[in-house]
Amino acid sequence: MIIDRLYEAVESKGHVCVGLDTDLSYIPEFLLKKHTNISDVIFEFNKTIVDSTADYASCFKVQIAYYEAYGLEGLLAYKKTLDYLREKKEIIIADIKRGDISKTAEMYAKGHFEGDFESDFITLSPYMGLDSIEPYLDYVKNKEKGLFVLVRTSNEGAKDIQFIDTAEGEKIYTTVGKKIQTLGENYLGKCGYSSIGGVVGCTHADEGREMRKTHDKTFFLIPGYGAQGGGADDVAPLLRDGNGGVVNSSRGILLAYKKADGKPEEFGAYAREEAKKMKEAIGNVI
Repeated sequence: MIIDRLYEAVESKGHVCVGLDTDLSYIPEFLLKKHTNISDVIFEFNKTIVDSTADYASCFKVQIAYYEAYGLEGLLAYKKTLDYLREKKEIIIADIKRGDISKTAEMYAKGHFEGDFESDFITLSPYMGLDSIEPYLDYVKNKEKGLFVLVRTSNEGAKDIQFIDTAEGEKIYTTVGKKIQTLGENYLGKCGYSSIGGVVGCTHADEGREMRKTHDKTFFLIPGYGAQGGGADDVAPLLRDGNGGVVNSSRGILLAYKKADGKPEEFGAYAREEAKKMKEAIGNVI
């Protein structure tokens, strides 16, 4: 199952997930001047990031909104990036956060698990109910695909809904997490984790520690590291025995050259060093 590939990638490369959330404002001026169209400039930037960080990245997460924002040229850059990652045999998480009724979900599944936008994992929102997830399950069972379902997100507004108490006296995100774990038990890999994972932010260590106890078969996609305020100490409670999750960093890696006030032409080298430091920081605390 795809989760076994990801588990093994973490074992060999570490927990870093490089987020290719590429905005034109992140791209050095010399690249912007080199190309006449958006798709080429975004793809060349992404290609350099991939080539520079692959040694330290267990997977790459591509956030589709950053590409949709540039219309057809942006979506062409998205396709080129996915194609290149597949060519390099890297594991792809398409961050699309879909959540809709079953017939529409069937089309989303086809659109992002087949054809031009094919990926290995996609992110989903479960807040329309578990029937909004069912159309993706055949791909998980029979076609080596996986899901990361939003459980406890890292943004401040998560408290508006995810923290509401249910009739059973627990938070909504706790109920959602339990349902995802139960569903995922039907799709366990040899590694003991499910190909149906959860998105759990690393900005709340106490909650993370409790969730790792109760979600022993759920592999986590962990946002919130770096630019959103989370660090290695916040990540550690969400992991178990050195595995069990991947930790996403987007701006922290993509913009490392700006943070260091380095040479724009060497943005790939700065991204590589940032990914390396992130891998080592997480490794040191677990």
